[in-house]
Amino acid sequence: MRLGNVMKKLRKAVFPVAGLGTRFLPATKAIPKEMLTVVDKPVIQYVVDEAREAGIEHFIFVTGRNKTVIEDHFDVQVELYNTLAERGKDEVLARLQRMQPAPGQTSFTRQQVPLGLGHAVWCARDLVGDEPFALLLPDMIMQSEKGCLAQMVDLYEKTGGNVVAVQECDPAEAHKYGIVGPGAAAHGGFTIDSMVEKPKRGTAPSNLYITGRYILQPQIFDVLSAQEKGAGGEIQLTDAMLKMKKDQAFFGYNYRGRTFDCGSPEGFVEANIAFALWRSDMHDYIAHAIDGLYGTVKPVERRKATR
Repeated sequence: MRLGNVMKKLRKAVFPVAGLGTRFLPATKAIPKEMLTVVDKPVIQYVVDEAREAGIEHFIFVTGRNKTVIEDHFDVQVELYNTLAERGKDEVLARLQRMQPAPGQTSFTRQQVPLGLGHAVWCARDLVGDEPFALLLPDMIMQSEKGCLAQMVDLYEKTGGNVVAVQECDPAEAHKYGIVGPGAAAHGGFTIDSMVEKPKRGTAPSNLYITGRYILQPQIFDVLSAQEKGAGGEIQLTDAMLKMKKDQAFFGYNYRGRTFDCGSPEGFVEANIAFALWRSDMHDYIAHAIDGLYGTVKPVERRKATR
């Protein structure tokens, strides 16, 4: 957001982590879905690391019941750190300390009622204040040399306004996503002419779907405060962005990297394989294991549930 000729720096990020994770039951009965691990890090850690790389200084988590373990994960664990130091596990200790937010860098607020993404964002209004902020959906983790949000910040610093990351999907699947209609090219991105949440089949303005990364101006909170329920009986962020678009510019950034939907079991498994293959210490072993399993392990037929 520009004040005169000065743009406000992007310092804060919001992470909506209140979801129940019902698609992962029974795994998520006692463990938040955001704490399920991709290789050796919780999903939420990948997203926070992406935000930190982009220069984020304040991490705001919108939580719900059974999510206190997320707060514990980002806290100092004195006993663990002391034990690692005593046992000479210096490399592991240093890695944990690098991921540790500084005191005062994390804030937590509760959504309390599951009224959708727009409502979750609105719950962070007092913690964000009158500043632009990033919004990162923790179900979506990205894989690229330079993080998705860092790439978006490069565009934001040239355009101001609001920035949304998008990627191409199969046009036949467009009805499952929030879709944008692209306009003119702008500084490596493009202006957004239209947005629609889960359009009816055959009506989508493009096949560019919103991937779960946003840079938004604080005026979105005023819109969300009066936003009525939309698709699915929830307060939709896309509907609020459409209203704000009448007064503010929105830009799209076509992210060049891989996006994994860890909100689905299939996407979660795919992410584990992809991130394991990305590591030099695991690539050869995992590639060999996949090659050995493929074609030899057959799907197990569904068995009738027994009473």
